[in-house]
Amino acid sequence: MNIILFGPPGAGKGTQSKYLVKKLNAFQISTGDLLREEIKNNTDIGISIINDMKEGKFISDKIVNQLIENLVFDPLKKGKLIFDGYPRSLSQAENLNSLLINSNQKLDLILFLNVDKETIIKRLEKRKTIENRSDDDIDTILKRHDKYMETTQPVLNFYSKNPNFKEIDGGLEIHEITRKIETFINV
Repeated sequence: MNIILFGPPGAGKGTQSKYLVKKLNAFQISTGDLLREEIKNNTDIGISIINDMKEGKFISDKIVNQLIENLVFDPLKKGKLIFDGYPRSLSQAENLNSLLINSNQKLDLILFLNVDKETIIKRLEKRKTIENRSDDDIDTILKRHDKYMETTQPVLNFYSKNPNFKEIDGGLEIHEITRKIETFINV
């Protein structure tokens, strides 16, 4: 099963992705994790994105698409992909469609975790104290949320027409969101 989980930063995509990875014996593709790994390894890509991440900007589609392509075409991951926070723009959504078509795959489920701004701020402030993530300060949170809402509305419109699109109240407790997801995966 190939699944997209999308929603604003702090919506719970990572938590639910980790659950789906275990439940479906799948592979989580988190652009945030991929980008942090590039930074940690001090690669050319990592060096070029570190300032954008600090400023709350999204990384260019070209860089993100390049990282995603390698994973989509990995034969061990075929049909077992959980996209956590990707696609984030219309161009990324179109790129993913092309990659899936070219690799004889499809999207089985598209989950939108819809969460209000106040809930996100509370969650990300809590996550900052637990995980000590530098991109979780209040100014960055607000920039990321506003940028997310601006750039992903076309993605939401693009996927909402798909019969596999499901919207979930991301403000619910973790176990309630998981229970809703279970009704969609029918496993």
